[in-house]
Amino acid sequence: MSDAAALPKEEEEEEATPEPEDQSDDSSGEEAAGDTEMDFLRNLFSSTLGLGSADKVLDELTLDGVAQYIKSGKCKNIICMVGAGISTSAGIPDFRSPGTGLYANLLKYNLPYPEAIFQIDYFKKHPEPFFALAKELYPGQFKPTICHYFMKLLKDKGHLRRCYTQNIDTLERVAGLEGDDLIEAHGTFYTSHCVSFSCRKEYDLDWMRDQIFSEDVPRCDKCSSLVKPDIVFFGESLPVRFFTSMKMDFPRCDLLLIMGTSLQVQPFAGLVGRVSKSCPRLLINMEMAGQADPLFGLLGFGGGMDFESDKAYRDVAHISTCDDGCLALAELLGWKEELEELVKQEHAKIDSQDKKEKAGESKGESAEVSSAASVAPEPTKEEE
Repeated sequence: MSDAAALPKEEEEEEATPEPEDQSDDSSGEEAAGDTEMDFLRNLFSSTLGLGSADKVLDELTLDGVAQYIKSGKCKNIICMVGAGISTSAGIPDFRSPGTGLYANLLKYNLPYPEAIFQIDYFKKHPEPFFALAKELYPGQFKPTICHYFMKLLKDKGHLRRCYTQNIDTLERVAGLEGDDLIEAHGTFYTSHCVSFSCRKEYDLDWMRDQIFSEDVPRCDKCSSLVKPDIVFFGESLPVRFFTSMKMDFPRCDLLLIMGTSLQVQPFAGLVGRVSKSCPRLLINMEMAGQADPLFGLLGFGGGMDFESDKAYRDVAHISTCDDGCLALAELLGWKEELEELVKQEHAKIDSQDKKEKAGESKGESAEVSSAASVAPEPTKEEE
């Protein structure tokens, strides 16, 4: 399965950044980051030279083995890594699937090549194709999936440390994950900014939606430059928070749950190699992903997952849709009915809100028509 609503490859940039939320001062943040790098080097050398051994946490390398581990009470820092596959059942296409993927259906925009629609230099010269596409895929037209609500259950039950998402559809937020729960690695439509470095005025989701659906190219009302949603294009750096948070989060992770991603996009894919050697990793996807030379995984180039060899001890692959996989795991955890009820209730709330908004729009249109009719001029004799 390909990465959907997930954007292209970016090179990691080391930057001086604010401390993460759970650090009390600069020195403690620096010490923790230093410890993380030392742990990484220890893991690299011990694995390369065959030194040391990793603890086997799962009783068996199956979905049931993962469920038993969660139920044991030892699992309190689950990190979810998610991509396009968690949103396809909501009706959002992925990027790379042959025939149905986004890149396969961009001919109508007359692009020099499909990826140009997310290339920052092309966007600045020709913003129209991107905003035409944005109108088709704009957040607010889709409902979160079973998979999204499963992550909300993990949060509510005290198991979720963070969700790292490649998606820009904001459905994690709609499902109930908040800003501190999320690392939106490839940005988000939730906010937008003027592209002018001397301006950078911020705009919210409602403003951008009004601009896109009016079919106007969004322009800054302060300096008239283009306004772009805060999603990561080719040629742009990932959010600073992605790099600061991963250094704190992944060494503490006690279960890595990877869903709906092909693990092809860097530096996101490399995160799978940042957990400890004993941390179990569960892949729920339509196809195997992340299998590569373990050394490359340790070096941060993604992959390194071992599902089938004689040396496999922590990686589990459940090949299915993300929704089916989450339902199966929820059933093993005894959460299935709770999850299904949560989805039902939240979808009903969204439907009710949509009806209210549409009713309000209809009343507004009727009032405008009525007002126009009330001031219409009397017909002349010739018109009669």
